[in-house]
Order: sequence, then C-alpha cells, then structure tokens
Amino acid sequence: MLMTTTSTLDGHKVSRYLGVVTGEAILGANIFRDFFAGIRDIVGGRSGSYEKVLRDPKDTAMREMMEHAKRLGDNAVIGVDRNYETVQVGNGGGMPMVSASGTAVVLDNA
Repeated sequence: MLMTTTSTLDGHKVSRYLGVVTGEAILGANIFRDFFAGIRDIVGGRSGSYEKVLRDPKDTAMREMMEHAKRLGDNAVIGVDRNYETVQVGNGGGMPMVSASGTAVVLDNA
C-alpha cells in the first residue's frame, strides 16, 4: 500500500476517494523509565527510552490507519498526518498518544 503526506502521487491518478481513515494509540509510560529519562535529561544526551515510547504508538497508529483503509478497499492513503499529544492522568502524570489520519483512495495503475 502506498502512503504519502502529499495530496497526490506523481504518475498516479486517483480514481476514487473512499474517505478519511484514522488510527490512534495511547501507551502508558513506565515510572522507572520516566525516572531514568529525567536523569538523562539533566546530564544531557538522547533519551532512547522516550524515543521508543513515541515510536511504538506511532507505528501502532499508522498500522491501524492502514488496516482501516484496507477494509474500505483502497490501495493508497494520501494526505497522511500524525499528531503527538500527552493525555493527562492523575496528578501530573501523562501517557503519550499518537493519532494518524489520511484519505483512503483507489489509484489507477498502482
């Protein structure tokens, strides 16, 4: 399946627009990972644990969006957009949330 952030794909003509497709994912953060990521932020460097925390829900949201599109019978998703947010829970805690959306289409000659 082809996916793009643009509204067109060079060399392909959209024959049908099937509608907006979405995928969402929320993952809870681990308290120990949060603690050690905080220490890393103080001493500098990249936080691999937080990078993974963001990558996992992104992959899940994209996969859910593609599955939604396949159920509609598309062969491409155009105008793909991802949004990252934190859902606040309890006293100052938060969980990363990623949503993905795009337009499911059928392309000629794809």
